[in-house]
Amino acid sequence: MPLMRFAAALISVLALLGWSATPAAAQSILRDAETEALLHDMAEPLIAASGLEPENVDIVLVNDMSVNAFVAGGQAVYVNAGLINEADTAEEVQGVIAHELGHVTGGHAVLRPGASAASNISILSLLLGAAAAAAGSAEAGLGVMMAGQQAAMGKFLAYTRSQEASADAAGAEYLSQAGISGRGSIEFFKKLQNLEFRHGYRPQEGDEFFSTHPLTGDRIQTLQDTYQKDPAWDKPADAAMQKRFVRMKAKLFGYLAEPRLVFREYPTTVNTVPARYARAYAYHRENQFEKASAEVAALVETDPDDPYFLEMQGQILLESGQPKKALEPLRKATQETGNQPLIATLFGHALIATEDRANHDEARRVLKAAVVRDRENPFAWYQLGVIYAQDNDMPRAYLASAEQQALSGRMAEALRSAQAAEAGLPEYSADWLRAQDIEMQARAELERRAERR
Repeated sequence: MPLMRFAAALISVLALLGWSATPAAAQSILRDAETEALLHDMAEPLIAASGLEPENVDIVLVNDMSVNAFVAGGQAVYVNAGLINEADTAEEVQGVIAHELGHVTGGHAVLRPGASAASNISILSLLLGAAAAAAGSAEAGLGVMMAGQQAAMGKFLAYTRSQEASADAAGAEYLSQAGISGRGSIEFFKKLQNLEFRHGYRPQEGDEFFSTHPLTGDRIQTLQDTYQKDPAWDKPADAAMQKRFVRMKAKLFGYLAEPRLVFREYPTTVNTVPARYARAYAYHRENQFEKASAEVAALVETDPDDPYFLEMQGQILLESGQPKKALEPLRKATQETGNQPLIATLFGHALIATEDRANHDEARRVLKAAVVRDRENPFAWYQLGVIYAQDNDMPRAYLASAEQQALSGRMAEALRSAQAAEAGLPEYSADWLRAQDIEMQARAELERRAERR
């Protein structure tokens, strides 16, 4: 995967090669074709059970190693990388997603009057009050909230506790309707409870009042009673889904964790697919391209048609200065995934990097198809702008730049680029109208920023 990391700006994503950013808390979002496909497949039956339309709900991976998941308005569930790392099964993550969908359908992110942007986030892991402040740990994802006047806070905290109980009940219903066992949900709550104990917190009399969430032990008991009565409780886990999850988790760990930790967790004596995946990313991050290539070659040998193995093989070749050799695996990966936008963007980048003008038509076609399917991909717009500029189509180069700059929150630049595009495009053409839209969007945002000063 071209694991892409994007820095947050406004409602944007800023692509670097496969992962991206969120408006929720100005955090970095990670984007990857394989991971997004798995999260979609894990969430789809739950979204359908919730009554929402699957195509309108996003499951977004956040580059944060705390154990957390949240909603922040709209139909998006944000899942931290740390939560994926803490989970052992796909069912555990599905339990989290079901709970957060309960917040979405309950409108909880917009029903908290007077709350700050941070407190609009629903935090899955237990939020502790002043009595447990000394036990707080960012590593474990246990946020500590300073309790002010008890009388002032009591009503607000009770309100959020009721939301959590409501989301727990809704999540249990969605899992049941989707035919997914609640075992994963219970196991994940037990993990949260262990994190609390590990960092020195023990429930004390009165803690229910201070906590924005019901105490974890109480939640486990309530949910276990509910889940054990459900027909899906003893249903076997989806083996194929679990296999994909273990692979994705290793891939993510290899991309984010310190290489020394990756090699400790996945030593060279272990040659499973997840182990090779993790080590390949760790070697790649250390610029040990030969070792990374050897790991990926072994993966491709196990399945020559796996698009994500081919994608990574192409990425390593491209980033080691061999764009021509990267074309074959990236072209095949793009075809095998039906032109998946993130993979197609990497392929388009490789075509441009060959510096062969004979590849321009294919690069333009691939990149245009990518932005049609995923408009919030700044890196694809940037690459498309490069092609237009090299072919001396400056109005469309300016338009592509305006798209990329607007997504990256650089509104002053987006305004200038949109105006330059308008000046050179046929009046009332689709591209001219799009340039006008970006110009108006940029002006409005710049005015809002000026008012906030």
